[in-house]
Amino acid sequence: MYLKNEATGVLIIERSRFLTYMKRVKSEEDYRNYISEIRRKHHDATHVCSAMICGNIRRSSDDGEPSGTAGAPILNVLDKNGLDETCALVVRYFGGIKLGAGGLIRAYSSAVSECLKDARLIEEAVLPKYELSVSYETANRIDYYLRNNTVLSDTVYDTSVTYRFALDDEKKIEKIKEFTKGISPVKIGEEIIEKEVK
Repeated sequence: MYLKNEATGVLIIERSRFLTYMKRVKSEEDYRNYISEIRRKHHDATHVCSAMICGNIRRSSDDGEPSGTAGAPILNVLDKNGLDETCALVVRYFGGIKLGAGGLIRAYSSAVSECLKDARLIEEAVLPKYELSVSYETANRIDYYLRNNTVLSDTVYDTSVTYRFALDDEKKIEKIKEFTKGISPVKIGEEIIEKEVK
């Protein structure tokens, strides 16, 4: 699961401002570039703490905060939410009140958790892909059903109408056969689709 778009959030704790930036990254290089971009934007910030998960690669940085009080808690939130190809950066502007180790851990965790509440998340699924060739008359009967109940990727109009689609539930094949009076779609492979989880 990963973010559809960049997500941002603001949390104020004991006069310190915690600005969270989250984004999909596909490599450590993407992660480092994003940190550089946010550092330039907030060159006057006290700390820019971060974490990323990308496949088996996990990185985190406390950026001057006491060891284990920022990067690890950020990484923990990403992990607990089942995120991959995701990085989170929390920019801190110190407000003059020390939070202590426990307070910092809670603050950095909360900043990322709050930001995630409004984030749009995407999940990838591998679905079986089918092809169905029917007459124009049959296409008139089944077109609406396929457009609303499958992940339709292609429709070719020739001497017949050929649909290519992925199915999230193979029980729908029976419904398709009903509409086509017994014509069964042919499995032609698999397709990776993205679906929004929230």
